[in-house]
Amino acid sequence: MSGSAIYNHRTLQPTGSAHGHTRLSDALEVVKHEYEAVATELVQARTLRDEYEAKVTSQINELNIIRQALYELEAQHGKVRQRYEDEIGHLRAELHALRQLPGVQGIQQQHTMGPGVHPPDGYRNGIGERYPERDRERERERERERGGERDPKRLKIKGAEHFSPLLPPVQAAGLNGHGPAESPRVRGLGLVGGPGGVGERVAERERGPGAIDSPRPHRDHPHLPQPRVASGNAPLLAPERERDREPPPPLFRDRSERDVAMRDVAALREREASIVRDRDVVMADDRDEPAHPAFLDLDPTSVPPEMKKEGGDWFAIFNPRVRPRVLGDVSLVHTLVHTTVVCCVQFSADGRYLATGCNRSAQIYDVKTGTKTCVLVDESAGNSGDLYIRSVRFSPDGRFLATGAEDRQVRIWEIAKKRIRSVFSGHTQEIYSLDFSRDGRRIVSGSGDRTARIWDMETGACTVLAVDADSMGVGPGPAAAAANGGAAGGAEGSAASGDAGVTSVAISPDGRYVAAGSLDTIVRIWDAQTGALVERLRGHRDSVYSVVFTPDGLGVVSGSLDKTLKYWDVSGLGATKTKKEAGVAVKDTTGDKCTMNFKGHKDYVLSVAVSHDGQWIVSGSKDRGVQFWDRTGVVHSMLQGHKNSVISIDLNPTGNLLATGSGDNLARIWSYATA
Repeated sequence: MSGSAIYNHRTLQPTGSAHGHTRLSDALEVVKHEYEAVATELVQARTLRDEYEAKVTSQINELNIIRQALYELEAQHGKVRQRYEDEIGHLRAELHALRQLPGVQGIQQQHTMGPGVHPPDGYRNGIGERYPERDRERERERERERGGERDPKRLKIKGAEHFSPLLPPVQAAGLNGHGPAESPRVRGLGLVGGPGGVGERVAERERGPGAIDSPRPHRDHPHLPQPRVASGNAPLLAPERERDREPPPPLFRDRSERDVAMRDVAALREREASIVRDRDVVMADDRDEPAHPAFLDLDPTSVPPEMKKEGGDWFAIFNPRVRPRVLGDVSLVHTLVHTTVVCCVQFSADGRYLATGCNRSAQIYDVKTGTKTCVLVDESAGNSGDLYIRSVRFSPDGRFLATGAEDRQVRIWEIAKKRIRSVFSGHTQEIYSLDFSRDGRRIVSGSGDRTARIWDMETGACTVLAVDADSMGVGPGPAAAAANGGAAGGAEGSAASGDAGVTSVAISPDGRYVAAGSLDTIVRIWDAQTGALVERLRGHRDSVYSVVFTPDGLGVVSGSLDKTLKYWDVSGLGATKTKKEAGVAVKDTTGDKCTMNFKGHKDYVLSVAVSHDGQWIVSGSKDRGVQFWDRTGVVHSMLQGHKNSVISIDLNPTGNLLATGSGDNLARIWSYATA
């Protein structure tokens, strides 16, 4: 075989299928699609995981909120229980001291052990057995249940070392040895009836005027002293046969001494009835807990982003427990810089202008642009010392601006000419508040001299609405709101000292009534035509610093140094039966007119306002915050936009704008919107 024959063959050809490459590409494409599907499912799974984690986190937050609320309720329950037990001990000590007073004891013995009246069996033997052993054992069981008798706490209110709510002031002073006693309002009354507690005093009150003079079982008063013993160790309450032989000794030297003692007992009964009324107010006050108490304790950094809005130097938090959200947005519109503390702000009736008051001057700004359009300064007032403008008010037609200042004068400025049209003088202390009637014919002023005055804009005639001295409540707690060194809060006097200076005034929309808040914790309402006092609204535990009528005139909202707001139903003004007190017609009021209690601020409430549609109540506080409340008492938003106390706020009567004035020398205009 030749060498060439070895390579003599046909070219090799592939023996496989011609479409193998195509099938491989298809398989790779299928794998790719499956991979993409798996990747998509992974993304969806991760999304679901994130959603579940968010829900779990939300639930954990809810549980923490619930746990915090339970802790707060438990703490409050402990405080209420402690307060009740302290009050029981306090009242027992007072009753013990009361029975030792010769005047009151003598009257009681005269009425209960008069000639021809047999003493109870327990008294037949003088100092002998006064009640059955069975009742003593029952009392001991009660003492054991309460863990033994507690020492009564002293009420320390602005230097008042000890106060007996059942005694007239002079007698109470005699007990503590501090001379003439102040008459501070009772704080921290027991909230529930109990043995020897307020519930039994209610029963005494309902038994009528003679109840205090009637014999009572000794088990109601286990700490009463034994009957007094006459000279020679002879029992004052002699057996029946001895009393028949000789008349009882006279209890009083003359009729005047007896009348004085009777007046003391009448004052005692009135004080006891007042304590019962205050107890009812406290019970109503503690029942009205806020719907979302934990909102104010939220850490702003932990609030979800959709429930918070932040600016350069401010932020607003929306209540995460209110769903769906009703208050949609809050935004800063203008910042108006002042040289001193901004004591007051008010929008004009047409909503176009904002007036502010500070030291020695009032300013007017254009709401739309934030431009200052007018400055009003009384050059004749001199330049020495401070002269803070405490209140500014536009007249309804916008022609005039009224200012009330520390120099006790009300100035009416003609805005267009920047000159004073008239000056109303008569107050003896600085003026804190002003308000115009809707027709612009009258302006009311409130002053630290314990009066509100209604001035006629044309004639200057004045109607004085004086705080009647017999009705002055003496309230507990601190009374001066410190706002930047007192520049804006400087009411002199306090609830504790019995001062009833008027801090805020408001005229009802129909012009018929004037409401005034005062340092003695009471909101008073007068008839604007006659000047008669027609209503006292009791319920606040500290000085009232702001009052305002609702747009429909059926309610009054008040803000107090007790850190609360209250809504008072005054729809029945003039429709209920009146009684005469101190020569004026005054309605018999109790705490049930307070139909809504707004709790949430952490410090003094200094200013309140109601929106033009009546949907929102806004409050400014010493805690530097502004809160938006609905009509049910639920807080929807908390705005922190100042570095000092929010002294004054006002809501625009034509739109959703809010003005705030603060101790940080700023006034700000905010917008808010409903969702």
